[in-house]
Amino acid sequence: MGVTKEVISPGDGKNFPKAGDKLTMHYHGTLASNGQKFDASRDRGRPFQFTIGVGQVIRGWDEGVMQMSLGEKAMLRITSDYGYGARGAGGVIPPNANLNFEFHKVNVDGQGG
Repeated sequence: MGVTKEVISPGDGKNFPKAGDKLTMHYHGTLASNGQKFDASRDRGRPFQFTIGVGQVIRGWDEGVMQMSLGEKAMLRITSDYGYGARGAGGVIPPNANLNFEFHKVNVDGQGG
């Protein structure tokens, strides 16, 4: 259980985020059970910004995204215990749902990728 990463295209292999870094990323989230999209940053026309490793996002993001280097594109497969668990989220993620997120890491604390 947890998070597994599948690299779609490699990043620089050198610049990995540390807890407390501010990240800028594009993502596309789908339910693992049926592939239904529930959220995507590109639908809003701008990347998502957050601070990694401080609990601002689900545990699967905090742990999985820290394994991605600058510029990397990857799929993170997140089990429900590392996602939203038994509570689900926002009426679009059912309870105990496993999630898939495709990420493209654009920027780590001002380092463009």
